[in-house]
Amino acid sequence: MHIGNVYAALAAWLSARSAGGRLLLRIEDIDTPRVRPDADRWIMDDLTWLGLDWDGEPVYQSQRGESYDQALAVLRERGLLYPCFCSRAEIRAASAPQEGDGYVIYPGTCSRLDDSEREARLIEGRRHLWRVRVPDAIVGFDDVIFGKRDYDLARRIGDTVLRRSDGLYSYQLAVTVDDLAMGVNDVVRGRDLLRSTALQLWIRSVVTPEDADKTHNSGDILRRNEGFGAVRFTHLPLIDDPHGRRLAKRDRALDLGALREEGVSAETIIGYCAWLLSLVPEPGPVAPTDLLEGFSWDALRADHADRVCDPDLLR
Repeated sequence: MHIGNVYAALAAWLSARSAGGRLLLRIEDIDTPRVRPDADRWIMDDLTWLGLDWDGEPVYQSQRGESYDQALAVLRERGLLYPCFCSRAEIRAASAPQEGDGYVIYPGTCSRLDDSEREARLIEGRRHLWRVRVPDAIVGFDDVIFGKRDYDLARRIGDTVLRRSDGLYSYQLAVTVDDLAMGVNDVVRGRDLLRSTALQLWIRSVVTPEDADKTHNSGDILRRNEGFGAVRFTHLPLIDDPHGRRLAKRDRALDLGALREEGVSAETIIGYCAWLLSLVPEPGPVAPTDLLEGFSWDALRADHADRVCDPDLLR
C-alpha cells in the first residue's frame, strides 16, 4: 500500500463507521498474472496496523469466476455482448482521445460485423475479447463530492471490454457483480472512476433479474432511482507527487512499508491522510476513531482540487 491507498481506505472507513455501517474488504485480484504472492496478507496487516478494521471475511475476486460467468451469460442472452477482433493499435488509429485524459472510445468496428463474418472469425480461432454494447443513453448520478454527473454512454464511454482475450474478466464487470452480491450501498474511491461509475450503474441495471426486460431507448436519461438501486457514490480528489504526477507504486518514499520501516507511526500517517481529506487543519498524529465525531464531507466538497503529497511532511 502507498499513501494514496491509505487515503482512500481511511475515507471509506470513516464513511461507513460514521453512519453505523459495515466496512467490507474485497481483494481485487482478478488480474491473476499481476498479483504478488502474499499481497492480501500485507494489505490486511497494514490496515490492522493503521486501525482500519473491517467486517466479516475478505472476498477474493479470483474465487468468484462463476458469478462473472453468469453475468456474462445474461448479457449474451440479451444480445448485448459481441466478440472484438481489433488490436489496440487498430483501435487507437481509428479513435481520438477524449477530454484530454487519454481515454479512448472504441469506434465500434466489430459491432458492425454481420453474424456470418463474426462466426467465421471465431471458427478460424482469431484472437478476440468480449465487449458489451452500450445504448445511446445518458446515465446520471449524484456524487457526494462532485455533485450531479451525466455521462453519455455511447459518446463518452463506448462499448467496453468485459472479458479479455486471455479469458480474464475486466474490472468493470467484476466490481459491478461483486457490489450487487455483497449488498454494497456506499462506494468511496478516486475521481478517476467517475466515468466508470456511469458504466457500472448501467451494467447493474441490465444484469439484475428485476430489470431483465428493461430496454433503453435512444436519448434516454437513466438515473439511480430508475433501476440502479440506492447506492451512494463519493469520488475523492486524486493525489499527485510534488512534480504533479499521480502517485504510483514506484514512489518508494510514500510506500507504507518503507514508512513503517523508518518508524513513522500509524497515527502520523492517518493524520496526514486526514489533512489531505480536509478533515483536519494541518498534518499531525491522530487515530481514525478520533475523526468520527463530527465527520463531514463539507470541506472536501468545497475544495475538491487534486491534492499534492509532500513526503517530507510525513517525517
